[in-house]
This record gives sequence, structure tokens and C-alpha cells, in this order.
Amino acid sequence: MADVVFAAVPTPFTADGSLDLEAARQLFGFLAGVVDGLFVAGTTGEFPALDDDERLALVEIGLETAGPDRVIAHIGAPDAHRAARLAAAAVRLGATRIAAITPYYLAPLPAEVTAYYQRIRQAAPDAGLYSYIFPERSGLTVPPDQFASLAQTAGLAGAKFSGAASRNVASCAALCPELKIFSGDDTDLALTLRTGGAGIISARASAFPEVFAALSAALATGDADAAAVHQADVTAIASTGASIGRVKEAVRLRGFGSMAARMPVAAPDETTAARIAELVKSLAPAA
Repeated sequence: MADVVFAAVPTPFTADGSLDLEAARQLFGFLAGVVDGLFVAGTTGEFPALDDDERLALVEIGLETAGPDRVIAHIGAPDAHRAARLAAAAVRLGATRIAAITPYYLAPLPAEVTAYYQRIRQAAPDAGLYSYIFPERSGLTVPPDQFASLAQTAGLAGAKFSGAASRNVASCAALCPELKIFSGDDTDLALTLRTGGAGIISARASAFPEVFAALSAALATGDADAAAVHQADVTAIASTGASIGRVKEAVRLRGFGSMAARMPVAAPDETTAARIAELVKSLAPAA
């Protein structure tokens, strides 16, 4: 099973903030036909603004459209009680891979972080469990040595490192070579793979999946010329900046609903929106 490019899927909402399940089904199904898998109800999915039933509905759509082996269902929460409950519910729906952001809001000690993941592991003993480390969102830094200890104690299958933590992909992959370590930094897939990472979990791959899939294929076959072309496209996409609002704008232009946000998410300014529209026109095949 290829595990190189996962799309961190945004959650479609209507203008009044309602969950747009039909748009989610269309978007998830489209992405499942292009990239290796879906990361559902994560940061790009605005998970803090979703109630439990909504999160599980999105997970169920992901499982239906991509299959259980190609979905990582994010069930993280500030507390182990809720995360464990969501983990068990996701597994009942058929999820075989789950991820949990480190506990947040209160600043947990390392032993408390470990206990959080152990509680999730107990609730879903047979699922592949991935930690999700994003210090800019959780307020928690997990150094490589702490991660290695956590991985062993909690029986992790892998991790996603985002923000500043993405700089630890290489060191954590070296410490835990048996794990699948994904980077949330999608700007240089080749570097991630060279330094031991399994691949990327990318919000922008939800808007431009063809580009990231083509880059992955070129790297896999050793086609340096094609890889350079696709990397230039990735660099152009990344130049518009990283934000949920910009990803949603591109997805909206591709025809997947209004893609409104429920959380405070700024829409791109006029210049950036025009650049995103140019990229969609030039890099996204017509439906």
C-alpha cells in the first residue's frame, strides 16, 4: 500500500455554518481517486468546531469513499476521555488507522501525554495509532527522545509532524525506523523521503492532488526531469501561503461546494485569490 501523499481534507460547510455532507462525499471521493489516502477531521478539517457526531460522519464518508486502509481518522481531543470514546467509535465504523493530536489547552507533563495515548490505545487496541504533533496549535513541544519513548510505550504506528515539529521528521525517523513518520510540510517531498519520512499529509494536496500525486510518481520512478517540473508546480502552489482559507478557496473553485469555514478563517485577499484562481486554471484538469 502506497503511503506517500495523504490529503488533509478540509470540511465543507455551507454559508450558515452547516456541515455539507454531500460536498464532503464528492470531495473525498475525488481525492481518493488521485492521492494515496485521506487524513480526516484534522486541523484543516477544523476539528475543534465539529461535534462528535459530525466528526464520525466525516470519518464514515472517508471510509466509504477511500476504504479503511487509506483513511487516517483524527480523533484527538484535549482530554483522553473524549479521544478514547471517538477512537472506539471510529473503529466501530471500520477505521483501522487513527491519529490523535497531543492533548492541548492545559500544558501536560510528558507522563500525562503518554497516559493520554495509552488510554486511546486501550480503547482501540487493534488500530494503527498515530500521534499528531503540532506545537503551534497545541502549545506542546515533543522532542525526539520523548517521542521515541512515547512511541514504544503507547505502541504507535507512526506520527504526523506539523509546523516547527516537521523539522524533527529526520531525527524521529532515525530513532524509530519501523514507524511511518509523515511531515505536514509539503514543500519538499523529495527531502522528506530522503531523510526517512514516509511521506506528507498535505492540506494543499486537497486542492491540487494531481500535482502532488505526479511528483510522488516521478520520485518513485526516478524521473528527475518530471520531478523537477512537478516540484516547480508545488513551489508555485506553496507561494500562495499556508492557510485553511486559501485551501478552501482553491477547492471551492474546483466545484466542491461553497467551502465556507466554521472557525475564524480569513478568506484570501484579492491578489492572493486571483493567484489561486490562476493556479487552479493552469494546474487542475477540468472536470
